[in-house]
Amino acid sequence: MPVIRSLTALAAATVVAASVGAAPARAAVNDPMFGKQWGLQQVRAEAAWATSTGKGIVIAVVDTGVDLSHPDLKSKLVKGATFVDCGTASCGNGDWRGPNGVADSSDEHGTHVSGIAAAATGNGVGIAGIAPEAKIMPVKVLEAGSGSFEDIALGIRYAADHGAKVINLSLGAVPGAQALTLTGLASDATEAIAYANAKGVAVIAAAGNEAAPLCDTPSWEPGALCVVATDRNELKAWYSNLGLKADLKAVAAPGGAGLVSCDDDIWSTVPQGTGSTACGQRDYDAYAGTSMATPHVAGVAALLFAQGRSLNNVYSVLMSTARTPGSLARGIYTPVYGWGIVDAQAAVAAARG
Repeated sequence: MPVIRSLTALAAATVVAASVGAAPARAAVNDPMFGKQWGLQQVRAEAAWATSTGKGIVIAVVDTGVDLSHPDLKSKLVKGATFVDCGTASCGNGDWRGPNGVADSSDEHGTHVSGIAAAATGNGVGIAGIAPEAKIMPVKVLEAGSGSFEDIALGIRYAADHGAKVINLSLGAVPGAQALTLTGLASDATEAIAYANAKGVAVIAAAGNEAAPLCDTPSWEPGALCVVATDRNELKAWYSNLGLKADLKAVAAPGGAGLVSCDDDIWSTVPQGTGSTACGQRDYDAYAGTSMATPHVAGVAALLFAQGRSLNNVYSVLMSTARTPGSLARGIYTPVYGWGIVDAQAAVAAARG
């Protein structure tokens, strides 16, 4: 049954046209592309950095792998792993090129996701990350943008066993695959998410890009926080699935317009030399998708874990402090935005009880 094994990364096409107490020591934001990062402003990340920078927290990017030598990422990486054509044991270090050494189309995705979450910040290069002092664990489970439930589950378990506190899943199966996990026909990822949660690890997962009503699996699974995408005007992005799932664990974050221009999408790192001609940068590019929304939330989760919070408190605070666009409401569930757009400033100020 290939549909059980086949998962497609939620990579959108490039558009043509953070500790407790005193403020942590941190370099000034001198990253040249910071002004283009409207997503950081929408989730109010910079305002949270006086309280937490994510120091000591590892975010596992379970995805297509990462360019391990990228100048905006190489200082942020911890040991990673590869689960593509490897059997049940890792056969690599999370490099985006994979065991065969080939740079496949769509495998730029994991590098882009990583930069959003925790690119080096204040280093005078490229962009800033949501969690400036968090680390990234590159875990490659997708090749040419697709993979299997089995490999994704191995990646989740590896991350949970090797020190990650946040797991970012910017990937998902086609709509309707929820039935496979609900009936137990494809339980690998479901069980792996439960395993990670039992170890106190947050699993942040993309809602999906099919404009469908339900969160795709694995964001549909119990214990995963589903992330809906917004544009720079705080409207739900046209392509984004809604935040509907059985346990109502869903929030929203910046994912980009996907239609207008490069600067209306999300700028981040890509493997060196792979930036599109349309957007004009060699080592950076602008993508749109719920894939891009998800690491915004993963970064804020890292800010919260760095304050010594429990998993339950992190999930609760992300939802209760999220804001509903166009109103003063916080922590109000709607099918469109879930509990609202994640607010880093409000989250790090929330009670830990």
